Amino acid sequence: MRPITGYPIAIAALLLALVAGCQDTLPIKTLLDDPSQYDKKTVRIVGMVSGSVGILGYGAYRIDDGTGTLTVVSKEGGAPREGAKVGVEGEFRSAFNAGTETVAVLIEKERRAE
Repeated sequence: MRPITGYPIAIAALLLALVAGCQDTLPIKTLLDDPSQYDKKTVRIVGMVSGSVGILGYGAYRIDDGTGTLTVVSKEGGAPREGAKVGVEGEFRSAFNAGTETVAVLIEKERRAE
């Protein structure tokens, strides 16, 4: 019987890649609590679509991850249906802060079903 040498390293690398991918997802609350830190940066969020509208390939929808909600704007592919769980990567844009409210959007670059 031959010793298994490459498998443990390959499995460890795969697990590390999966864990690293999970750490890239930010809670919406984190984005809204310190919007200037993330403004114009690419971020990833995951949550349920709580409302959506789409027309002629453009769309807008709200993502709720349990920590907060954020509007996502899609320039192609429309908007996912309400209730769908999605992961979205895009450019975070903070419009303004007014008291305890932060108005911000995520410009969608990539979307995937979760």
